[in-house]
Amino acid sequence: MEDFETIAIFNYSHEIVVLKHLLEQEGIHYYFENETTLGVVPFYTTALGGIKLKVHPNDFKIVQEILDNLNSNLSIV
Repeated sequence: MEDFETIAIFNYSHEIVVLKHLLEQEGIHYYFENETTLGVVPFYTTALGGIKLKVHPNDFKIVQEILDNLNSNLSIV
C-alpha cells in the first residue's frame, strides 16, 4: 500500500458506493483514505481533504476509464 497514489477525491461517503462495486468487479486493489472518519463525522471533509481513492500506479489507466464512464453516465437530467 506504500506505492498507492491518489487518483480521485470525494466529499461524501455516498459518492463512492457504486465506484467500490465497479473496482471490485475489475479486481483492482484500492482503498479509500479517510472513509471511516468521514462516515462518522462528515463535517470534517474539508479539514481532512475529503475521501481519497488510492490505487497502484499500474492501475491508473483503467481506474481513470472507470471514473470517466461513471461520471458520464451519472448526469442529472
